[in-house]
Amino acid sequence: MISTGTGTPIATPYEVELAIGGMTCASCAARVEKKLNRMEGVSATVNYATEKAKVSYADGVGVGDLIATVVKTGYTAEEPPPPVPVAAAPAERDDDPELGALRQRLLVSALLAAPVVLMSMIPALQFDNWRWLALTLASPVVVWGGLPFHRAAFTNARHGAATMDTLVSVGTLAAFGWSLWALFWGDAGRAAMPGMDGMDGMGVRESFSFTASRAGAGGASEIYLEVAAGVVAFILLGRYLEARAKRRSGAALRALMQLGAKDVSVLRGGREVRVPVGELAIGDRFVVRPGEKVATDGTVVEGVSAVDASMLTGESVPVDVGAGDAVTGATVNVGGRLVVEATRVGADTQLARMARLVEDAQNGKAEVQRLTDRISGIFVPVVLLIAVGTFGVWLGVTGETVSAFTAAVAVLIIACPCALGLATPTALMVGTGRGAQLGILIRGPEVLESTRRVDTIVLDKTGTVTTGRMTLQEVYVAEGADEKQVLRLAGALEHASEHPVARAIAAGAEERVGALPEVASFENVPGRGVRGRVDGHEVAVGRLVDGLSEPLPEELARAKAEAESGGRTAVVVAWDGVARGVLTVADAVKETSAEAVRELRALGLTPVLLTGDNRAVAEAVAKAVGIDSADVIAEVLPEEKVDVVRRLQDEGRAVAMVGDGVNDAAALATADLGLAMGTGTDAAIEASDLTLVRGDLRVAADAIRLSRKTLTTIKGNLLWAFGYNVAALPLAAAGLLNPMIAGAAMAFSSVFVVTNSLRLRTFR
Repeated sequence: MISTGTGTPIATPYEVELAIGGMTCASCAARVEKKLNRMEGVSATVNYATEKAKVSYADGVGVGDLIATVVKTGYTAEEPPPPVPVAAAPAERDDDPELGALRQRLLVSALLAAPVVLMSMIPALQFDNWRWLALTLASPVVVWGGLPFHRAAFTNARHGAATMDTLVSVGTLAAFGWSLWALFWGDAGRAAMPGMDGMDGMGVRESFSFTASRAGAGGASEIYLEVAAGVVAFILLGRYLEARAKRRSGAALRALMQLGAKDVSVLRGGREVRVPVGELAIGDRFVVRPGEKVATDGTVVEGVSAVDASMLTGESVPVDVGAGDAVTGATVNVGGRLVVEATRVGADTQLARMARLVEDAQNGKAEVQRLTDRISGIFVPVVLLIAVGTFGVWLGVTGETVSAFTAAVAVLIIACPCALGLATPTALMVGTGRGAQLGILIRGPEVLESTRRVDTIVLDKTGTVTTGRMTLQEVYVAEGADEKQVLRLAGALEHASEHPVARAIAAGAEERVGALPEVASFENVPGRGVRGRVDGHEVAVGRLVDGLSEPLPEELARAKAEAESGGRTAVVVAWDGVARGVLTVADAVKETSAEAVRELRALGLTPVLLTGDNRAVAEAVAKAVGIDSADVIAEVLPEEKVDVVRRLQDEGRAVAMVGDGVNDAAALATADLGLAMGTGTDAAIEASDLTLVRGDLRVAADAIRLSRKTLTTIKGNLLWAFGYNVAALPLAAAGLLNPMIAGAAMAFSSVFVVTNSLRLRTFR
């Protein structure tokens, strides 16, 4: 159950994403969101930066109803296109038509407005009839250049609303209208005509002023063509830079969407057939040659190679793969020829899921953004009232219509809340996009606020701190025995067993001594070990070995006891009735885990090791990575992990949890912040707030640092945007800002906020 904006619960909601057109500021997004949320059974979030609405709706409401509501509000909405496999999606065009049209409008307006501003500012450039030339140049700027503002303001007025465009349109049209009146019916037109009304014929006026009060204004003869044209040009510049920056801020997601292969060689009837990736089905076998991208998620059935997953995970070292190993779509084969069987296709692949997670996060809103949207929604009407009040107060106190008018226009222009609406979504877009490039998937904006609060991080041992696989560790040999022979005979015997410890010994032996001999008369002795005939010797390997002609040598007995006390599994190797060596096997600690724990401590977090293993094993792992024994919680059943997290929370701690298994899913969901290893199960990933695509614990520290940096950037943006409006409005109302300077400052504030957000692209 979720609630709508009116508090109406929605049972079993459907979800749809709509592309919203015509929004020009945060208050537009707030209006659309408010109208949608007023519908029965609807809960909507509208994001100005991504120009999308994410809507949940109940039975009885259709997508057509949602679109109709948006259209009635004065904007456009489109149904989502049918799902397309990520790899088959068309490439993003560089020549964005909307951006091109905006650039053309800006260039024409800037070229026409520049002479008007220069003539108004520099008396030396003023000549006979210069004001009529200024009118000729300014008119297309105000009418055609400012058309998007006027059109949006008119549409909003028809719906009884006011947005940022209302402020710009009213301000520039007021300045332009005042100038027309002064030129055609006031003294300004006659002053521009040589010899009329006893004027000096030069039409020269005082130089441009940065304040609202102009020296020697001369009553109605003052014109504001440079304000009308300059403000339009400056705001178009701000819009253009903002649009470019918004496009760049979404570049990471677009790049992610384009990573996949476009076509693939499928094996059909013993032949390779080249087909589009969209035609791949689960179970198809396809060929990946050196240098090619793996077309989709699958399992290697033939060949040995190395795969470069850096584009997907950020991991720079290629990973060796062979028959039976899983490979991920969009990774690059850098070695030999592979034959892969597809296990996931289309929207189910890891790449598609990553893209979906990133897009969902970018479309969401942090709590601080919701507050900003509420403020933006009421900001414009309040500014209109302030502008009217400013005009009235100035007129009443000074009696100067020109100064009153100038101050009121400055209030309208300076107050446009663009920066306020861009502060959060642009930082969120860049931060989540950069995270995706580094193999960090942030589920939603609320996660950012969680990372700031956490002070304790619970680390599941198996698969998170350790590799999750048993590996051969130490080899101890009795006096007179040969280490290679111990490994060769033990590895050969264990190769015939399916036990995890046996597989670890066999793999380790093969890696250290090479090919292993054949085994005859293999026998598994329950609870004891295995035995058989290898190279003419009767070999036995196990924790307990029967039939020894003499007791275990002292040095081997000591090594076995030390290994077992340290939490490792120790097995005895004997042949021909004599114990020749002891092998130790353990779930190896990942090479990067100790460094990761140090990084987590540096972030102010207390690491806690959680495991179902016995205390000795847990403390040995904790010691290896630098976790205090007091922070080790061992012998915990899978269903008890949730209780551990809750107990820590009851102690007043804000808990983050890192895990990778099905048995970690509930604890991940219960924790204040859940981090799932991308090498883990789907259940764990679905329950988490952050997904770490690589199986490297250091990425957990990177994820928390990136999240905190993104949140800091959002707060910095909001501080600037709020501070700018709070400081600038009184200055404008006091007559201390010329409207054109106000327009430039307003455009700069938006560009500053977006540029500040783009700094997150350099996060390392």
